[in-house]
Formats: sequence, structure tokens, C-alpha cells
Amino acid sequence: MDANQEFVRYEATEPNARGARIGIFGLANGLAMEGRLSREDYEWWTSANVWYDDAYPDPSTTDPAVYDRAIHPHAQAWFRVSADHLLARIPGYIGLLTRYGVNWQERRSTDPGRVLYEDEVQVVVDPYP
Repeated sequence: MDANQEFVRYEATEPNARGARIGIFGLANGLAMEGRLSREDYEWWTSANVWYDDAYPDPSTTDPAVYDRAIHPHAQAWFRVSADHLLARIPGYIGLLTRYGVNWQERRSTDPGRVLYEDEVQVVVDPYP
């Protein structure tokens, strides 16, 4: 990992029962799975997730253990700030979460944790305590 590279993560303001701060994609997925989204928001969420699935690599296809809770219980994905094409669509997720009263925060770091996976647009880390 380049020490001069900056990373950004959008996540819940409060940790869940496991002590992890869920990222905004997981938070939005939770709203959808709980049936809380309006029809319009559900359609937007579906198409946005399809776009992201097609736009960049899924770390778990390269390393199936990267998100294994038994091995890496607090694994977190961070975007490289240089991934403009991916970050440009984040406001849609932020707007969705805000409409449904889900608190989120933006974090930035040049060293978010011990790297478990990396590619040209993201890293997955085990965050430092």
C-alpha cells in the first residue's frame, strides 16, 4: 500500500452487536432486506447495486476468506480516493440512508489498517484497534 494514498469509507456511526461499523452498502442492503424501502427507492437500490457489482472487483472472489467473520471479524472495505467513477455514485446511497434515518459518517485515512486485499480502486483491511 502506498503511504501517500488516501482512502475513504462511508459507514454507520455506531457499531453493531459484533462491534463492527457496517458500510453504507450493507446499511442500504439492510433497509431493502427489511422491506423498508419505497418501491422507487427499492428500484434505485437494485440498479445501483447492479452497477457497482459490474464496476469493480468483489474481493471475496479473489480471496473467499477476506470477509469470513471467523477469520477477519472486523474486515472493512475502503475506496481509494482516486476511484472517482465509484465515488461519484456514493451520494445516492447517502441520500437513501438519510431519507430513512440511518446515521452514517465519512472517514478518511492514509493507513486504515492491516491490508487483507487490495486492487486499483479499494483495499480491505483489518482495522487497527
